[in-house]
Amino acid sequence: MTINLKMPDIRELKPRITVFGVGGAGGNAVNNMVTAGLVGCDFVVANTDAQALTLSKVERIIQMGVQVTEGLG
Repeated sequence: MTINLKMPDIRELKPRITVFGVGGAGGNAVNNMVTAGLVGCDFVVANTDAQALTLSKVERIIQMGVQVTEGLG
């Protein structure tokens, strides 16, 4: 009786990192990371200030409190 053993296919496991900047300081921190060329993570910014979000260098933005602040922060 022959036993055939085979190593399972193991995919390289990498952590998935998302940097989430909240508010003006968080948005500035994320912009600085993007400008510095930080790679290997995804970026998201969230703010109540619609104007601040237009200055963001990332594609994923979340505007919070739309009805409460009406985009004025």
